[in-house]
Amino acid sequence: MRPRSRALPAALALTALALTALALVAVSAAGRTQQAAPATGASGGKTATAIFAGGCFWCMEPPFDQLDGVVSTTSGYIGGMRVNPKYEEVSAGTTGHTEAVKIVYDPSRISYERLLHVFWRNHDPLTAAGQFCDKGTQYRPGIYYATDEERRLAEESKAALEGSRRFDKPIVTEIVAATPFYPAEEYHQDYYLKNPLRYKLYSTSCGRARRLKQLWGEEAGGQS
Repeated sequence: MRPRSRALPAALALTALALTALALVAVSAAGRTQQAAPATGASGGKTATAIFAGGCFWCMEPPFDQLDGVVSTTSGYIGGMRVNPKYEEVSAGTTGHTEAVKIVYDPSRISYERLLHVFWRNHDPLTAAGQFCDKGTQYRPGIYYATDEERRLAEESKAALEGSRRFDKPIVTEIVAATPFYPAEEYHQDYYLKNPLRYKLYSTSCGRARRLKQLWGEEAGGQS
C-alpha cells in the first residue's frame, strides 16, 4: 500500500501545481469562509453531528457542503486504536482508522435521514476494503452513530436499500458506534477548494464519478 494512494502521475502533478498557483488565490477565500462558519443552527439553535466514511475524505466533503442546513464539514479519522493519529500512519493502514467526514448540521433545516440519503449515493456500498481506486481498510465505508436514534435510522436506510433489490451483491457498509473522531491535518480540510485542479485530476482518475453512476444511475451524488 503506497503511503499516498491518491498520488497523481508525475507529469500531471507538475502541471496541476503550476495551474493551481493561478487558481489558489481565487478559491482560498471561499475555503476560509467555509471553515469560519459558526456551529449554530437557525436563529442560533442547536446543531447535530453526523459522521460518515466513504473513501477519500476529500471527496466526501463537497456533496454535503452543497446541502442547505449543513453548517460545516471536517475531514478526519475514526474507528482506530491510536490517539491523535497522523495521516501517514492512517494511510499506511497501521492504526485501524478509516478516513471519514464529520458533518455539523442544523436539524431544523435538514434531517439525519436526508444526510443518509446523500451518503449512500456518494460511496460504493458493495466494497468493504477500500473505495474506488483507494484500497485498504483505511478507506472502508461506514456510518458512525452517536445515538440509538441514529443507529435505528441508519439500519432502516440500509434495510430499505437491501429490500429494493437494487444490487445483486450484499451491502457491506458498516454501521457502528462512533469512537473518537480526530480531525485530519489542516491541508486536508476543504482540499477541493484549496487545490481544485489537483482535486479534479485525482477524483477523475480514481473513477469515483464513473462508479457512482454505475451504481446509482441518475441518483448518483444524492442531490436529487
